[in-house]
Amino acid sequence: MSYIVNEDLERYALEHSTPDPEFFRRLEEETRATTTLPQMMVGPLEGQFLGWLVWLSGARQILEIGTFTGYSSISMALNLPAGGRIVSLDVNEETTAVARRYAEEAGVADRIDYRVGSAIDQLQALNGPFDLVFIDADKESYIDYYENVLPKLSERGFIVADNVLWSGRVLEDDGDESTQAIKRFNEHVAGDERVECLMLTVRDGMTLIRRPRA
Repeated sequence: MSYIVNEDLERYALEHSTPDPEFFRRLEEETRATTTLPQMMVGPLEGQFLGWLVWLSGARQILEIGTFTGYSSISMALNLPAGGRIVSLDVNEETTAVARRYAEEAGVADRIDYRVGSAIDQLQALNGPFDLVFIDADKESYIDYYENVLPKLSERGFIVADNVLWSGRVLEDDGDESTQAIKRFNEHVAGDERVECLMLTVRDGMTLIRRPRA
């Protein structure tokens, strides 16, 4: 998968950013070596961006939909205030096991509750409120995830949805089911009068979503 920012600029940005701890490099290497879709990993720039969002917002209760091998959950957990906690949902037990192992190494395993199973089913049992929700799972279910979590946001809570530019394919008239699903989600959020949204060209596109300011 190609991203909106070309590889040279992404490399330049990475070289001019504070590097992640060394274990993240090994997590990246293991993800590329052992998974069929390593591009699902957020990587250092997006991971750090999520961490900054946690730090800047002071988010204490976080929900992640789509754990994969744990780069995003660990990045956010490293920036949690004292007593903060993340619930991270995924259907894949093997990749979640990788996430658990690196969370232990990072010293944040006690801050992350990894749960394996259908996210929709698990969302029914989660009451919130959540200060930050990160959606990065199967694109066909994005609208369902969004509708499930929106009522569970805290007063200043917000949603971050990943892959909203889908390598630029959102500009195409047709496309596969995932492309169509992302386009439907983008239209759904942009037209939702319950929220305000900001789409960013970070990596593969991220949309920030919140309730209107009072």
